[in-house]
Amino acid sequence: MFSKACEYGIRAVIYLWSQNTKGIKLGVKDICKEIDAPEFFTAKILQSLAKQDLVSSTKGPNGGFYINEDQENMRLLDLVKAIDGDKLFKGCGLGLKHCSEIHPCPIHDEYKKIRENLAKLLSDKTIKKLAEEVSSGKATLVSLLG
Repeated sequence: MFSKACEYGIRAVIYLWSQNTKGIKLGVKDICKEIDAPEFFTAKILQSLAKQDLVSSTKGPNGGFYINEDQENMRLLDLVKAIDGDKLFKGCGLGLKHCSEIHPCPIHDEYKKIRENLAKLLSDKTIKKLAEEVSSGKATLVSLLG
């Protein structure tokens, strides 16, 4: 459903937020180790998110990535759109260019409902809430199997 970039970006930002209360800035190596993601690829994603002001970063020996006050209430939807764009919420389920209400594809009506439900889910979930679930042990960011 999400691109690999989006999956890694979501996991990285949730992990950043879960560590945010400790007031530390995290390097890419530390983040990737905790979320089981490739370092170079995740670094590019985080740099892009920093340019879009969805995460913060500082350079230098005490630098790293972190979440500031203005970013604390970021919705999952904001993050997904920043990484993958809004095609997931507008595109045809079969990838047709001209699918519409007037000329629907065979799964148009059902896929439209799925898109609407997904948009609502992503709008309702904040990164802060997801990070709290990880911090409390209710959820995890890594595969528990092999």
